[in-house]
Amino acid sequence: VLRCLGIPTRVITNFNSAHDKNLNLSIDKYIDMSGNNLHLSEDSVWNFHVWNECWFVRRDLGSFYDGWQVLDATPQEKSKGIYQCGPASTRAIKEGDVDLDYDGPFVFAAVNADCITWIRYSKKRKERIYSDTRKIGKFISTKAVGSNSRVDVTANYKYPEVKEISFKISYSQYKNSLMDDRKILVTAV
Repeated sequence: VLRCLGIPTRVITNFNSAHDKNLNLSIDKYIDMSGNNLHLSEDSVWNFHVWNECWFVRRDLGSFYDGWQVLDATPQEKSKGIYQCGPASTRAIKEGDVDLDYDGPFVFAAVNADCITWIRYSKKRKERIYSDTRKIGKFISTKAVGSNSRVDVTANYKYPEVKEISFKISYSQYKNSLMDDRKILVTAV
């Protein structure tokens, strides 16, 4: 319909799409002390979800948010009492401006939620035992104009994930490295 009105529109596919039912920007899983799933959260991660983007000026939000806007024709949750989603600015999603109208927190979580596992000791006490900040929002894609190629638009929704570098060395290697530093210091003097 939007294309018929002359509004540029495209279909977007988000892989590992979060469905953040309680809008806390995370996908929560609760387990007991034996590791059994407690089914306390209605959050979920879908293999993929599809929505539309349309291009227009946002006089209501300011020119910073002009450009591609998310519209979901198949919303799974009510927004302001009816089933609707958007138009949420992709710029707002990328910048984490989740306090704006038009379902920004829901779309932000769909592409950038953290997956958190909690161990629940009692109704009043829980502890976060695992967090995955990279699982959600992979290969956000649209179809290229004039061909059947995939165009990756992930960068329109989120900044690149920071890679953590972890390494372990033995104590003897660490001790030897300190000795090497001392040699360099002595040599430099």
